[in-house]
Amino acid sequence: MIQNLRTLYQHRELMWAWMLRDIRVRYKQSLLGAAWAVLQPLSIMAVFSVIFGYIVPVPTDGTPYPVFSYTALLPWTFFSTAISFAVPSLVNNMSLVTKVYMPREIFPLAAVAGSFVDFLVAAVVYAGLMLAYRMPVTVTLIAVPALLLIQVLLTLGVVLFAAALNVFYRDVRFLVPLGLQLWMYATPIIYPVSVVPAWLRPLYMLNPMTGLIEAYRAVALYGTWPDWASLAPAAGLSVLLFVFGYVYFKTVEWQFADII
Repeated sequence: MIQNLRTLYQHRELMWAWMLRDIRVRYKQSLLGAAWAVLQPLSIMAVFSVIFGYIVPVPTDGTPYPVFSYTALLPWTFFSTAISFAVPSLVNNMSLVTKVYMPREIFPLAAVAGSFVDFLVAAVVYAGLMLAYRMPVTVTLIAVPALLLIQVLLTLGVVLFAAALNVFYRDVRFLVPLGLQLWMYATPIIYPVSVVPAWLRPLYMLNPMTGLIEAYRAVALYGTWPDWASLAPAAGLSVLLFVFGYVYFKTVEWQFADII
């Protein structure tokens, strides 16, 4: 695995160039361009705010619902967008996979990196939202990079495994949107963890995105440090998924050219 990472590092310029190309292609001939990175979480936030802020109110511990929901939608949109673009990346670039030598993980990794750029653009809107609602800026925000690192490892683990599996079984591309939709409702984006029944909570916390979303809200909205009891399992699962996904990807990589 260390040797594979060294090889990937030697091709870092290629990955950077492919990431830029991926971003350009994504918004080519698009009227709004990168604004779509903002419109997606912003529009969902607006709908959630009307439904769950007024029609069917959910508890938010005194936080305005738009900020409450956008704090979760921002990392979730990065997660779901990265998976949606990265999983079919090998099949979509079959001509390069079959004819040009390079570490094949460059394709899904570049898609994840491009989605992270979208995340940074949407984060600017989040900063404006925090200012508009006069949310306090606390020292706990320094924990955000650590949370992002955990989320990136989780995303890469899912992406590398699913992208490799998609080469063998094209059903994966149909399962991705369904799986993401179910995963979103199983994550505390619309509602807080406190509304989950106590007897179900241990099983519910096995979802690594649950601990991450709760940690994002803790440091950004409530000025408290993450609950390590819920974040530790998320971090451990993220690392395990990354190692498993990368090892599986490199194990079956030699078959990609023949099967695609």
